[in-house]
This record gives sequence, structure tokens and C-alpha cells, in this order.
Amino acid sequence: MGLSVQQQAKYWGVAIAVFVLALWFLGDVILPFVLGGAIAYCLDPIADRLEKLGCSRVLSVAIITLVAALFFLLLVLLVIPTLVRETTGLVQQIPTLIDKLQATLSERFPSLEDQSSTIRQQLDKLAGLVQERGGELVNTLFSGALGILNVLVLIVIVPVVAFYLLLDWDNMVAKIDELLPRDHVDTIRRLGREMDNTLASFIRGQGTVCVVLGVYYAIALTIAGLNFGLVIGFVAGLISFIPYVGALVGGVLAVGLALFQWWGGIPLDDGGTATNWVRIGIVAAVFMLGQFLEGNILTPKLVGNSVGLHPVWLLFALSVFGSLFGFVGMLVAVPVAALLGVLARFGLEQYRDSRLYQGQSGND
Repeated sequence: MGLSVQQQAKYWGVAIAVFVLALWFLGDVILPFVLGGAIAYCLDPIADRLEKLGCSRVLSVAIITLVAALFFLLLVLLVIPTLVRETTGLVQQIPTLIDKLQATLSERFPSLEDQSSTIRQQLDKLAGLVQERGGELVNTLFSGALGILNVLVLIVIVPVVAFYLLLDWDNMVAKIDELLPRDHVDTIRRLGREMDNTLASFIRGQGTVCVVLGVYYAIALTIAGLNFGLVIGFVAGLISFIPYVGALVGGVLAVGLALFQWWGGIPLDDGGTATNWVRIGIVAAVFMLGQFLEGNILTPKLVGNSVGLHPVWLLFALSVFGSLFGFVGMLVAVPVAALLGVLARFGLEQYRDSRLYQGQSGND
């Protein structure tokens, strides 16, 4: 005799609660396994494609590992040092930028020279806060990042976990399928396929969009001559998974830095200076072109319309999971939000088919 719906709900509810509590207590301990699993999930289609071309699973994983190792080596040698150097330089320049902003505002608005002015007082407080806390904040961020993503995790644990998960991915999926409750196996498989499509569209597709946009912004801003263009491009690409937010934040930062860099940058014959609006316009055009490419080419081709995740839902998921589980929560927030979206749509379908929604008319 099978279990009733109420009994099944009770058992599965307990299992989910235990799983959530395990995440809560383990915290950052499971970080390398989360990263390794995410990498294996993203690379599994490539391994499947290589198998179709005649390679064995072991050879396919070996080829992927070799290419990934070479790519990571190039990042370590070429990109990461420059990125760290520019980030440090940008943080060190923040007090100078605030002083320059204060001088510019004082020139345009002489009333700000009054020490009792509210705006002048707030600017002074902001400059003092940045000078006092800026270095401490950066040191905290870097030390926290190194404490979580230390060299051992990056070089050893994550690649090893990803290698073995990728090697046994198909076997793990088959084993999980065998453990599914037989009464609901068809429904769970259908939901699993929908979740996989959603995750594939968002993580693989949107991840590719973020990488392409980040590389484009970094290279274009650097060619345009913007100081710290690599950092701005990296930040804009990193948060491009939230529609319009990446371009908005990156555009504001880039145009703001461009104004500081090229305001009064052209010497005149009379000894004065003029603003280089052409350079500033080029920086703004970089992000306008990026938005056009993202909305009309990259997202439709790589992501499609099957994700169905609202930007507000993404921000909410990032806030909740980040506050509950810290850095690991931030990593799993987006895929979990995608999975919950699939379950929510399934729940709405069941609700519309139920007597709770249809009432007595559902029996007609």
C-alpha cells in the first residue's frame, strides 16, 4: 500500500528541511563542491558533444581539462594581475576623485565654499569616510576572498571535484533517476527537464553573455583610453545577468570616471582648458552599443525566452540567499531562483486544474 499524499509531503518536507540545515551549518565548507558541480554542469554538454564525435568519456574530460588549464594559466599570467592592479589603483584614486568633484562643484556653485553649507558638509564627510574606511574595506574584501577562495581551493580542490563530477555525470544522473519515487517519476522527470532547460538557458547562455559583454566592455574602454577600463568592464559584465543593471552601473561608473579624466583636458590658446566631450561620448557609446548587442543579438541567440526570471525576483533571491548562507548563498541564489520558478509555474498549473480554483464548475 502506497503512502498518502500527506505522508509523502511530510517525509519530503523533512528531507528538504534537513538539506537546508546542512547548507546552513556547512556554509563555506561546501564552496569548492558547489563551484566544482557548477563547472561540471556547464561543461557536460561539451563532453557529450566530444563523445558523439567518437571520443571516450575519459578522453573527452581529459581534453576539456587540458584546455581549461591552459585558459586558466593565461588568465593568471595576463589578466588577473592587471585586474588586481587597476582595482587597487581605483580604490586609491577615490579620495582624489571626491576632492576633484568637490572642487568642480565649488567652482560651479560658489555657495558650496560656505563651510556651513549642508552639501559641503556631506561632501567633507564622504571624503573623510572614504579615506578612513576605503583601505580597510578593500583589505577586508581581499582577505575575505582569499579566506574563502584560497589558493588551495582554486588550484586543487575545485578542479579535482569538477573533473570527477564531469567524468561520472551521466552515471550520477542515471542513479538519481533510479531513486525517484515510482508514483511520480513521470512528473519529476518532466520538471527535471524543464529545470535543466531553464538552468541551461540561464547559467550557460547568460554566463556566456556576461563573459562576452565583460570582454567587450573591458577591451573597448581600454582602447578608448579610460583609466581603470578593465575593472569597469569586468564589473559591468559580471552583473549583466540582471537585465539593464550591468549596463546601467557600468555606464554610470565609466561616464563618471570619463568626466573626471577628461573634464578640462584640452588646453586652449588663451591658457584655459576645454572638456573633451568626444572622448566622453565614445565611452557612453560603448555602453549603448553593448546594450544593443545584448538585447538584439546575444540574449536572443544564447538565452532565448525560456528562462522567465524577472529581475526583481533575481535581486530578491540574491539578497535572501546572501544573507542566509553568505558567499555560497550568493553563488546558488540564481540557479535556485530558476528552479523555484519552474516549481512555482508547476504549482500554478496544478492550482488552475484543482477544485480550489475551478470550484463546482470544475465538475461540469
